[in-house]
This record gives sequence, structure tokens and C-alpha cells, in this order.
Amino acid sequence: MTEAKKSLKRTLVGKVVSDKRAKTVTVLIERRVKHELYGKIVGKSSKYHAHDETNEYKTGDIIEITESRPISKTKNWVATRLVQKAAVV
Repeated sequence: MTEAKKSLKRTLVGKVVSDKRAKTVTVLIERRVKHELYGKIVGKSSKYHAHDETNEYKTGDIIEITESRPISKTKNWVATRLVQKAAVV
């Protein structure tokens, strides 16, 4: 069989909110969920630190991150690809 094996690692797409640290970007993941009691759709967000070996991603870029082994105390994700470049203002 020559089928590509599906990766068991989770992938998320989010916006880079900080690129100040060396080889690290902070990615904001926003999702919409239904409130358990009231049923209203509410926005929830989480921030993840992702490893960026070449420092190629900048603030405002939308990137894909993939789960990996722990790289540091807070880094368990790796930036894998650029989805959309930040708009120049």
C-alpha cells in the first residue's frame, strides 16, 4: 500500500500574537462553543507556545501548529506551515 499514513498528532490553526522570544511564537487559537447551561454560542480562546526554529513567522500571520514532544516547560507544539501572511497596514 502506498497510502499516506494519517498522523495521530493534533493540529490547530491560529494567529501569531507574539514573536518576541527566540525560536518561539505565541499562537492564539479561537473557537466557538455552545454554553453548557444557557445554550448560547460563546467564543473561547487559548494561547500556545510553538517552536519556530528559523524565526520565520511574524505577528499577525495565521499558521498551523502540530503537537510534539515537550521542547521546554511551556512548549509542546511546533509551527508547521504558513496558512496566511499578515496583511501589511
